[in-house]
Amino acid sequence: MSTSKEEVGVKASPSAPAPAAPAPPAERGRPRRTSRSTILVTGILTVVSLYFLVPIYWIVVAATKTTEDLFSTNGFWFAPEINLWQNLVQVFTYDGGIFLRWFANSVLYVGVGGLIATYFAAAGGYALAKYAFRGRELVFGLVLGGVLVPATATALPLFLLFSELGLTNTYWSVLIPSVVSPFGFFLCRIYATATVPDSVIEAARIDGAGEMRIFHTLGLRAMVPAMVTVFLFQLVGIWNNYFLPLVMLADQDLYPITLGLNNWYSQVQRLPEFYQLTTGGVLVSIVPLIAAMLVLQRFWRGGFTDGAVKE
Repeated sequence: MSTSKEEVGVKASPSAPAPAAPAPPAERGRPRRTSRSTILVTGILTVVSLYFLVPIYWIVVAATKTTEDLFSTNGFWFAPEINLWQNLVQVFTYDGGIFLRWFANSVLYVGVGGLIATYFAAAGGYALAKYAFRGRELVFGLVLGGVLVPATATALPLFLLFSELGLTNTYWSVLIPSVVSPFGFFLCRIYATATVPDSVIEAARIDGAGEMRIFHTLGLRAMVPAMVTVFLFQLVGIWNNYFLPLVMLADQDLYPITLGLNNWYSQVQRLPEFYQLTTGGVLVSIVPLIAAMLVLQRFWRGGFTDGAVKE
């Protein structure tokens, strides 16, 4: 089959424009599922955000008011006179600065309990994920069962046990239960199974590394996002813990911030100025939680790309 020189010249000519791609047919009458899904998801997220943010906004507004303004003005808007600074001064100076003592106690309970619980959860989850031994699934099942047991159900047995040991009304009565996190144990086991390769562990063993060194240098680094999640759950749980300190503690100097604020609120019927102390104290109590979330969220973003493949 022969081809003319003119056809060859047309095909080889670089200046000849390429044929335009046919335009896709217009999809008239067909609903835009993507747009509708986006609107639906955005609406749900907006409602959920308002559910969490409106109480915080109310606390901020209420903390700027006197007791009279708290009941005589709109609850969701500021009073003509902002009284935030005076309320905070009263919070930190009332009764010799007892609020600072409660705040320090909460920091102690969260710092010691949260960090130790996170380490124990990571170590236990790593061991169950990477070591094969008899009864491993039974242990995991018992831990998983512990996730289903509410903390209020264990408060009374813990009180009776600590009472026999002479540990009630001490820091240990709140710290010891705080260093155990069944949910963290479960989460770290699942995460270690997915993110810590067995081949890397075997390579480290061939190079002469011990099991503890492998765990601390390889396991913990790979499990950082899970550990941050466990720590944040423990931080929020211990910081907001109310029932266990109520059962265990009788000395006001050992109270965490939740129990101390409830002690103030119980006196508002007798002394209405405690409304100002309570709302100001609640505002201060949520600041560490917000700060921890803002600081630690970057570890989540960094951990999400650990398994990415670069080309």
